Amino acid sequence: MLPTLTWPHVWLLIASLLAGALNAMAGGGSFLSFPAVLGTGMLPIQANATNTVALWPGQFASIAAYWDDLKHNLRLLAPLGAAALLGGLAGGLVLLRTGQATFLRLVPWLLLVAALLFAVSTPVSRWLQRRAAARETARLVSGSTLPAGRVSMTPLFLGMVLVCFYIGYFGAGAGFLVMSLLAIFGVEEINQINALKVVTTCLANGIAVVTFVIEKQVLWQTCLLMMVTAAIGGYFGGRWARRVDARVMRGVVVAIGLGMAGYFFWRGV
Repeated sequence: MLPTLTWPHVWLLIASLLAGALNAMAGGGSFLSFPAVLGTGMLPIQANATNTVALWPGQFASIAAYWDDLKHNLRLLAPLGAAALLGGLAGGLVLLRTGQATFLRLVPWLLLVAALLFAVSTPVSRWLQRRAAARETARLVSGSTLPAGRVSMTPLFLGMVLVCFYIGYFGAGAGFLVMSLLAIFGVEEINQINALKVVTTCLANGIAVVTFVIEKQVLWQTCLLMMVTAAIGGYFGGRWARRVDARVMRGVVVAIGLGMAGYFFWRGV
């Protein structure tokens, strides 16, 4: 039996559609979909769990697009996957053991932090691109193939566990943190960084999804509707992604995130 289509439920379907499109173009879809789920009257932890489960299939489907870049770093998949599963599981379990009122009070702060992470991601992305370009220039000038940078595995693993804990707990904006860690600790090519980011965030969210499902924290009637509309949005967002200026989209995402954080601070939740 489908939920009664009141205005909050209609807005939820619209927000899920837009969230799927945003995730395909720039990320940050949760800034729209998570508050929309809360607006239906769902308890905050169940709302976060339902939102995570609804948007995860779109993340998983995007891995196929990065397979060629993943082949260059197969040795990193096992340690990064272990860090993602460990951190994501811990984050999901801590979320489920957080009180509803406590998590609701954290919501505006989580949205604010996520929006600021998105804002910082633009200069970080430019730095990564300049770093890759400088290495390519050095390679051309030297006339030889420079050795690949050595990946510092232990600090990368530990840092990724912490980031994936945040992904399992809330997660919005964490992609930039994953990319930064990969670059700082030795992965140099931007496309390979993007590919590893997608796999890592997908696994961290995936283990959280399994946890939420086992603990029966997902409202499936709402979740399935969101999955369908988010998938439709993701399809069209993927088709439009190359026609839209990435800087404009990131600005839109940051504005939405700050606006939602401001709204919840104003409500005094």
